[in-house]
Amino acid sequence: MSNIIRINTNARMSQVVLANGFAFLSGQVANNAGSPIEQQTKEVLAKIDALLIAQDIKREKIVSANVWLSSPAHFSAFNGVWDQWIPSGHAPARACVQALLMLPGLDVEVAVIVAA
Repeated sequence: MSNIIRINTNARMSQVVLANGFAFLSGQVANNAGSPIEQQTKEVLAKIDALLIAQDIKREKIVSANVWLSSPAHFSAFNGVWDQWIPSGHAPARACVQALLMLPGLDVEVAVIVAA
């Protein structure tokens, strides 16, 4: 049985869990609820970058992404930022759904699984 390492953990969740050769990142949301979707997306992806960098993992290792958008109207703008962020030739398996996020003004949440 492999070790499970939990990083940035509180009573409710861990920001990163390392297990069986993978890093599971919790869903990331913007700090600035109500800001434009492009800004929220950039902030979310920067948070993911910071968590990956702290574990010395590159974006090319992302194998799966789950995306939650508050409205289908944000899909195109989100993808415009995402397409610039994800390394060419390394697109992960991805799901993108509409969901009511937990705080008013939050329009995007992203969680990824990464080969560690």
